[in-house]
Amino acid sequence: MQRLMMLLATSGACLGLLAVAAVAAAGANPAQRDTHSLLPTHRRQKRDWIWNQMHIDEEKNTSLPHHVGKIKSSVSRKNAKYLLKGEYVGKVFRVDAETGDVFAIERLDRENISEYHLTAVIVDKDTGENLETPSSFTIKVHDVNDPTVGDHASVMYQILKGKEYFAIDNSGRIITITKSLDREKQARYEIVVEARDAQGLRGDSGTATVLVTLQDINDNFPFFTQTKYTFVVPEDTRVGTSVGSLFVEDPDEPQNRMTKYSILRGDYQDAFTIETNPAHNEGIIKPMKPLDYEYIQQYSFIVEATDPTIDLRYMSPPAGNRAQVIINITDVDEPPIFQQPFYHFQLKENQKKPLIGTVLAMDPDAARHSIGYSIRRTSDKGQFFRVTKKGDIYNEKELDREVYPWYNLTVEAKELDSTGTPTGKESIVQVHIEVLDENDNAPEFAKPYQPKVCENAVHGQLVLQISAIDKDITPRNVKFKFTLNTENNFTLTDNHDNTANITVKYGQFDREHTKVHFLPVVISDNGMPSRTGTSTLTVAVCKCNEQGEFTFCEDMAAQVGVSIQAVVAILLCILTITVITLLVFLRRRLRKQARAHGKSVPEIHEQLVTYDEEGGGEMDTTSYDVSVLNSVRRGGAKPPRPALDARPSLYAQVQKPPRHAPGAHGGPGEMAAMIEVKKDEADHDGDGPPYDTLHIYGYEGSESIAESLSSLGTDSSDSDVDYDFLNDWGPRFKMLAELYGSDPREELLY
Repeated sequence: MQRLMMLLATSGACLGLLAVAAVAAAGANPAQRDTHSLLPTHRRQKRDWIWNQMHIDEEKNTSLPHHVGKIKSSVSRKNAKYLLKGEYVGKVFRVDAETGDVFAIERLDRENISEYHLTAVIVDKDTGENLETPSSFTIKVHDVNDPTVGDHASVMYQILKGKEYFAIDNSGRIITITKSLDREKQARYEIVVEARDAQGLRGDSGTATVLVTLQDINDNFPFFTQTKYTFVVPEDTRVGTSVGSLFVEDPDEPQNRMTKYSILRGDYQDAFTIETNPAHNEGIIKPMKPLDYEYIQQYSFIVEATDPTIDLRYMSPPAGNRAQVIINITDVDEPPIFQQPFYHFQLKENQKKPLIGTVLAMDPDAARHSIGYSIRRTSDKGQFFRVTKKGDIYNEKELDREVYPWYNLTVEAKELDSTGTPTGKESIVQVHIEVLDENDNAPEFAKPYQPKVCENAVHGQLVLQISAIDKDITPRNVKFKFTLNTENNFTLTDNHDNTANITVKYGQFDREHTKVHFLPVVISDNGMPSRTGTSTLTVAVCKCNEQGEFTFCEDMAAQVGVSIQAVVAILLCILTITVITLLVFLRRRLRKQARAHGKSVPEIHEQLVTYDEEGGGEMDTTSYDVSVLNSVRRGGAKPPRPALDARPSLYAQVQKPPRHAPGAHGGPGEMAAMIEVKKDEADHDGDGPPYDTLHIYGYEGSESIAESLSSLGTDSSDSDVDYDFLNDWGPRFKMLAELYGSDPREELLY
């Protein structure tokens, strides 16, 4: 209602402006005034005219021009000329140059322009010089119904249409006369208002149409569109997700809909909650606990839709604001469920294969399938643990707390069918294994020490204060005991606060005799059982000046020992370098051998001394230097052979057996005898290459009818040595085994 009253007051102000227009129209015809029905309102007296302001009524009915006023001079001047300057001079106003009277040359409308600003100038007629300083003044246009002029502004209002719901007073304020306005029934009203000039000049009237729009307030309760809602939900629905929506009707506008849903009564009403969606004013049902078909198959409860912002003292909730909700749960094949969200077990270090703990998972479905357990290898990369079919967890290796104090395992539970095959349903759980500490580490120095002492040190001089640490968990009452295990020029004093002092026992040191002293310090703790360790201090005897400052000391090796991991890394590096070096050496050797075989190719032509006939093939003549053979047959000397050394080759010294006289024909045994002689000489030559090697016979004429003269493809039937053992020597002797270990039944034909 307050908003409605404000709207009506605003409409009254608009009607006030309408009344002004109506009075202006009435001022021209006084005979039309209705004095018996209109009452006067505001009145004020007309102000005295001042010289820099002029006034004129709007819309005068007299003939143009209309006299506005007169420009007055402070001094009477006979030779004065009056001028006007400004935007409207000549268009709206003009001045009489002789008298200074100002006239309006067109009708004025106050609604368009209510004030005109002009400048008056008084000049000499003859010279044109200013007689006075130009002065600005204003011409104001007055309403004909101005209260300063009689009773022109008396206005009366009345409603012509809509008077059954609204009324209007003399000030133009519209008010309601009924309390039964309802926006949900009628949101807009059209009112026709008349404004009449009661005592103006003409008594004219005007009408205006006022549109009244009712603003909505939250005055309606929501109600359900149906009395029963049924939902079907699978049991694996997550907590907090939507399972269904409830819808209500609310006649109010969306910004005034404040529906609240609540569960009144029913079984397991704490299993669900209803949240309101402000965008659609709907209630979203969400489970607050996990759903289990094997436990509950159906939920039923009553819900209520209310609006807490409505004042219940003036209206009561409707009957349709309650409804029944039924939620049916459907069965789903669920994965196994562990009895605990996570497991925490403890295990003492340095123990192997005790039962650490047991995990247990069950099939929540009615089928109750068996469960298989396994440990994800990504969580146990060192394979320290294993799990049995019953879920028992054991450790396969001894654990060291100082290496890993915690192990976080991921155990999988897989559902198995009757044959033991996984069905694809599985779940996981985190198993945290804490390794408990045992006193299995001996105390050691808290840090590396590099003590020094002057060779002229005196008795009792402090050399160093040492302290100890223990890799095990150190209790608050830990006590370390220090003792010196050798007799020397040093004394160890236990301070009984887990520190000890090393001092000079006798006095000066002989640096020429011993430059470095090794002090084995025995450190023991009070653990159960007690552990004892020995750490060695390396004390350097140094030269010092008179102030006791060290001037020269021997270099000492670091006291910190090399760990096993460092030793293994060093050995691996040495082995890798050795293998690489060996491979490089073998590669170079193979390259040299290949290079040597390549250089021996041209020497093959010079290894044969002679044979009786050339092969008939063309390739045979190009494969050997036949001139060498011919020179030998003619008894000539063999051309010099570029040897590797200065000693002549044995084959170059071999003489051909004497030939028969002309006409006589040597038998085939002559060539065979010569070859046997050569072979015998080659067998006894320790410096030359073997006779039957590729170094000697690298090429053969492939088209010669004499075939090959090399013995590489033949067997030596004269030797009593069995070369079959070469097959057992490996692939490097494969070629020799094939040459000398062939079938002896094959014979060489010449």
